[in-house]
Amino acid sequence: MSDRSWFFASNGQQQGPYPEAQLRDLIGRGTVRADTLVWSEGMAGWQKAGEIPGLMSGGGRPPAMPQAGAPPMTQGRSGGYGGGPLSIDLPLWEFLGRALLFVIGMVLVIPAPWVATSFYRWIASRLQVPERPNLAFNGQVGDIWYVFVAIGLLTYLGSADLYYLQYISIPIQAYLSWMVVRWVTSNLSSNGQPLPIAFEGSALGYIGWQVLMYISVITIVGWAWVITAWMRWICRNISGTHREVTFNGSGLEVLWRTILFAIGCALLIPIPWVMRWYTNWYTSQFALVDRA
Repeated sequence: MSDRSWFFASNGQQQGPYPEAQLRDLIGRGTVRADTLVWSEGMAGWQKAGEIPGLMSGGGRPPAMPQAGAPPMTQGRSGGYGGGPLSIDLPLWEFLGRALLFVIGMVLVIPAPWVATSFYRWIASRLQVPERPNLAFNGQVGDIWYVFVAIGLLTYLGSADLYYLQYISIPIQAYLSWMVVRWVTSNLSSNGQPLPIAFEGSALGYIGWQVLMYISVITIVGWAWVITAWMRWICRNISGTHREVTFNGSGLEVLWRTILFAIGCALLIPIPWVMRWYTNWYTSQFALVDRA
């Protein structure tokens, strides 16, 4: 077992790989404890260090500094890449403040490209993806600034008396949202290395899903199942990953959680808590699994 490389989880981030000798040094210094989750090639999943026979015995010299660079993709027992659900760590008040800044920037239109880019960078830095440590968003303000300006301008159509303009804006908003999704997915990196990810769903398909969602509102509850199917369509059209992206939430789960979220927002005071609760749950419904 002495020639194995190990990963361990610390503060929601994956650390490693480390040679076993160096991992034992970290154990001796107390950095890795019995309840720390660890993983090495050949293991079916993450386990607590104290549950692995022989691992916690022994200490050693102070550890050497880990080498810079992204950890290689390691294969599990079945030959597939490790996976699991995504998660996100959102400090309550910072999340509220950044969300408010995002909304205000979009309403003011001119700051929209700056606040949107800053918000996506912060969200990416808080996101934990299995075997993709130190996730980052590298998009620049000038990439699609006109898209955010257009989105900001479209928010004013809601106050217009010409209702037909609001209906016309639905496919336009969908197209702009499609451009944002493509921009975000193509500008992600892990440990400073760009990820070869792309969203290949068509603009027409994306617009169709958004129009269907608006139409489904007349069913009172059907929109929740439309959103669930829409998220799965988006996942199927993400390419460049060794693992398949899935959305595991059901229509019923989306329905009752969204209703509770709306009630909490209507009461004003619970807004920060229900925002974080809803975002944490929604993020956890996305997962990476081995491709069939």
